[in-house]
Amino acid sequence: MVKFIHCADLHLDSPFRSRNKMPHNIFEALTESTYKSVTKMIDTAIDEQVDFIIIAGDVFDRANRTLKSEIFLKRAFERLKDNGIFAYIIHGNHDPLTEGIKTSWPDNVSVFKEQVETYQTVSSKGENVYLHGFSYFMDDSYENKLDDYPVNTMNQGIHIGILHGTYSKSSHKQERYTEFNLETLNSKLYHYWALGHIHVREQLSDLPPIHYPGNIQGRHKNEYGEKGFLLVEGDDVYLNTKFIPSQDIIFAAYTLDVKEINKQDLYQAVAEFKNRLREQGRLIIQLELYYEGEDEMTESDFNEVIELLKEDENGLKQFVWIDRLTLKYLNEDQIALLNDIKASYSGNEDIFKESLNSMYMDPKLNRFLPDIQTLDKEEFLKEGEERLKMLMRK
Repeated sequence: MVKFIHCADLHLDSPFRSRNKMPHNIFEALTESTYKSVTKMIDTAIDEQVDFIIIAGDVFDRANRTLKSEIFLKRAFERLKDNGIFAYIIHGNHDPLTEGIKTSWPDNVSVFKEQVETYQTVSSKGENVYLHGFSYFMDDSYENKLDDYPVNTMNQGIHIGILHGTYSKSSHKQERYTEFNLETLNSKLYHYWALGHIHVREQLSDLPPIHYPGNIQGRHKNEYGEKGFLLVEGDDVYLNTKFIPSQDIIFAAYTLDVKEINKQDLYQAVAEFKNRLREQGRLIIQLELYYEGEDEMTESDFNEVIELLKEDENGLKQFVWIDRLTLKYLNEDQIALLNDIKASYSGNEDIFKESLNSMYMDPKLNRFLPDIQTLDKEEFLKEGEERLKMLMRK
């Protein structure tokens, strides 16, 4: 038996530059979120008494990692060492090994070098485990080294492949590095493949288990939903996986139907919606509002609602920050046509008189019309607009 954690794409030092318009409390929480996610993972490793953790690439967001991230991770590894837990790391395209990096890790940490190599360890239950992998090195010209992974011909122990790369049939938008197909991975006869690089949790195969755990903390709107790592446990027959969420902040997208779009009612509807979301945790959301009526909201009123909703999150620990708020008119085509008609004809006195004369000269209509001498032009145009809206709805 063996028990370990498989994670990838920590991206410590991720800059979050596009978030500089957030209130200080939210921006600070966002910049610290990756560190808190790693801490949750280390806590789980200790609580579950795993044998080791695997980090499958992009430990740091860039090769020139900061002192803060190095010291933080070193202390995390020391906590693992104190509990008899090992760590195995490969570096990916964001944090390739360079000759100038002199980071010193505790002796329970093994970092794979630029050529494929194998580390052997023994689980707490006495199971021999072999881990195979390599780190990216120096620049963007990464050589595909899958042919160098040894084939498991010993038929003993548990063999785990670690790889930072792109599944050949992947439709995800990340840049493509070390492309592979399942046939190549299966040919190595390993018991588990610990993948990294794609920031979406995905299982590519059940036998053997081949997994992307996704990144441990979303960093923008395209990295939405729960993020975390995999807890893996089993033997040389089968290794079971369990997803453990670790994110400190969730990115999400929602829609909301609104019945009124005057600024007071719209603000109240969105504020109540945010309060219902707070029990899910700290959120940064994209919110699209759908309105089916015929009224329109001015840009200034809409911006006023946005600003007040932002102010509401100042200083809150359990925040729901609306990163983008949009209002969609479901009757948009009809409203556009009506506005075009009004802009083209409502101010034209000649057309108004001509239309009025046509109606009063029609014996089928004039008996339903008010006395032309007492006619209120604005009221008459408003009535015509309502009639036009009625026809559009049919």
